[in-house]
Amino acid sequence: QVQVVESGGDLVQPGGSLRLSCAVSGSNVSIYTWGWYRQVPGNQHVLVAAITSYGYTHYADSVKGRFTISRDSAKNTMILQMNSLKPEDTAVYYCNTDVDLVEAGFGSWGQGTQVTVSS
Repeated sequence: QVQVVESGGDLVQPGGSLRLSCAVSGSNVSIYTWGWYRQVPGNQHVLVAAITSYGYTHYADSVKGRFTISRDSAKNTMILQMNSLKPEDTAVYYCNTDVDLVEAGFGSWGQGTQVTVSS
């Protein structure tokens, strides 16, 4: 079983920055595309950023140019660097070690970490 623990969420002012971390445990996680999601009304998990095992990245249009995703498969960690934060970025953020599995409808989720952007 793969387990993830998200951390780094906080209250921050608009324009500020946060760095989210994801600690991963489990087997065979390095071969999959990892991603960060945020939970939106209706409890859907929406993909914010993804990174393949080769390091190729994808970003939602809403965060492109502001967020940067990275991973260290050897250490089983993933980072989401968030800059120029906006109030609409407020959400619970989750990491996942298999974006394709999420897309197939079999995603599972940890506790997440709360990001609140407010003045």
